[in-house]
Amino acid sequence: MAVDSQSRVLVTGGAGFIGRRLVRALLDEGHDVVSVDKHPSADSRVRSVIGDLCDPTIAAQAVQAGTQAIFHLAAVTSVVNSVTDPAGTFKLNVGATANLLELARARGVSAFLLASTNAVTGNVGSATITEAVTLRPLGPYGATKAAAEMLLSAYSASYGLHAVALRFSNVYGPGMESKDSFIPRLMRAARDGHGVQVRGDGSMLRDVVHVDDIVAGILLAWRSEHDGPLILGSGQSVTVTEMVETARLVTGAPLPVEHVPVGPGEMPAVVIDISAAQALGYRPTYDLKAGMATVWPEFSEAAK
Repeated sequence: MAVDSQSRVLVTGGAGFIGRRLVRALLDEGHDVVSVDKHPSADSRVRSVIGDLCDPTIAAQAVQAGTQAIFHLAAVTSVVNSVTDPAGTFKLNVGATANLLELARARGVSAFLLASTNAVTGNVGSATITEAVTLRPLGPYGATKAAAEMLLSAYSASYGLHAVALRFSNVYGPGMESKDSFIPRLMRAARDGHGVQVRGDGSMLRDVVHVDDIVAGILLAWRSEHDGPLILGSGQSVTVTEMVETARLVTGAPLPVEHVPVGPGEMPAVVIDISAAQALGYRPTYDLKAGMATVWPEFSEAAK
């Protein structure tokens, strides 16, 4: 699919962790960027629509005439929060997505890229996750993302929308100060001289990918003719113990470990196949040590 050098695009969640990096990359390419978020964009080059995307009037303001692509990142992303508030999770992750898709259809948007997750597949044991794996999500977060993917597929088939469900693995990178995923927890523990809790014996496998590699993958998916699900990650799963050891190397902190029980529904392994993205030209550039080294400064500087 041909992408204009100066397209008008909308980024939902444009002030968020991934959104900020994507917005900057789009601006650097010369695109006309609109951000919709509860917070304004930090970049003065962006036109910000500030408000709750669940409000139809906010969504209608955001999808302006001439919008060529929607990058839909806004979502409830916390698995824990989705379990405590499944209705609220559905409202944003499914309801707001359905409204955006209808606005895209009505206003002639040509491309819709949805930030999804490999959690749509549920627990596959130690098997490698591909785009063909049957969707059996374990909780409300994965279920609402799977439902959003089904809506996206229907709009693609019915209305010719270029639609990609981008299934991210665990994304990390600069801008994670307020996040509660494992890598920022490691960074806070190193900064504050604390230990870190590890569920189980530390052998669980996870694919962790740098945010800049994810942004590159999103832009590649937009420019390509790929439709349907597309897995984006590092393609190199690491154990939780390896993450702790790498954090010790990067931060110089001892990071003592307390082993705690594995919670219900915890996947023993996340091993993904990124060959479909690689066939489009996707090439992750950060290994874990180099990636963590980009995260540590914002935590260590905050302590000064």
